Amino acid sequence: MLEILQGASTWVGLIELILAIIITVLVLLQSKGSDLSAMMGGADSGTSYRTKRGLEVVLHNWTIWLSVVFFIWTLITFISVG
Repeated sequence: MLEILQGASTWVGLIELILAIIITVLVLLQSKGSDLSAMMGGADSGTSYRTKRGLEVVLHNWTIWLSVVFFIWTLITFISVG
């Protein structure tokens, strides 16, 4: 598998760049201390803790999974390309 990655270093780098951009966008969509409705102009939720629901849970979970994929992809790239 490592030989395949060495031959396709352009694609490996492109995939890594796309993953980084997607993770950045997902993190920016998660505004600290407020929910998505407050970010879009809705009422502020205050300082109380509340459970994430709906789209917030999806964004949170996708951010975690893509971060893990990005980390593993970067390790494989580092090992194969050197």
